[in-house]
Amino acid sequence: MDFSRRQCLLGLGGVAAGTALLSMVDKAEAQNPQAAPKRFAQMNGEFGWKPHKLDPKEVAEVAYEGYWYKGYACGYGCFYSLIGLMAEKYGAPYNTFPFSMLEANKGGISDWGTICGALYGAAAAFALFWGRDERTPMVNELYRWYEITKLPIYKPAKARGVEGEIPNNASGSVLCHISVSKWCYANQIEATSKKRNERCGRLTADVASKACEILNAKIDAGKDFKGALAKQESVKTCGTCHQTKGEEANWAKGVMDCTPCHNGSDALMNKFKDHP
Repeated sequence: MDFSRRQCLLGLGGVAAGTALLSMVDKAEAQNPQAAPKRFAQMNGEFGWKPHKLDPKEVAEVAYEGYWYKGYACGYGCFYSLIGLMAEKYGAPYNTFPFSMLEANKGGISDWGTICGALYGAAAAFALFWGRDERTPMVNELYRWYEITKLPIYKPAKARGVEGEIPNNASGSVLCHISVSKWCYANQIEATSKKRNERCGRLTADVASKACEILNAKIDAGKDFKGALAKQESVKTCGTCHQTKGEEANWAKGVMDCTPCHNGSDALMNKFKDHP
């Protein structure tokens, strides 16, 4: 196909204009390092999905079912019970999420026993809608509740693992390793048993239900949302020296309860006996 000289010049002019525009954008980004590079742009913007209220009871049932689905476990069950239910009720964009990604959180992330997968699933769901400043009070409320509440509470209409009563306890920690091990030790139940699986399935339902309550409250309160639970005493006490700017021993990071790892027992570093 032949092009006239005029068409050619117009085309070159467009290229030049586009190049100049890109140069201006690059220069603007260089002058403002906080501006998001083009590569990190996302559809609807960051934290751009709209949250919807859900029924905590329905969420708990779906979370329990999701825990057992193909063995995808706690992170998947909790996240799907929130975002998957929105997908079932409202369609896009919630139904575009690759939910199986959350299976990585099984066993405290690929059985490493780190953060409880159900807790991560909830925090990840919150993060689809709210940035760090607004999300942190929600996470704090859920995680502190988890540390002090005797779980599991949820009783399924029909158990998928073990029928009947399941013992509960307060884990004192958001870590899977401590949460599971402490429960197993207290009840002399093996970590690889079906009863422990049933415990974690029901606990997933509990976490999802509480996360749903927090999500609903956040939708109502907006930027005014505040949790009801205060920092643990150990965090407030230890944080005076270890989490205060300018302190010589300001070496600690995090707001989880200090006592499970620093309670002075023979098996742990003694930070509560003869401590300066």
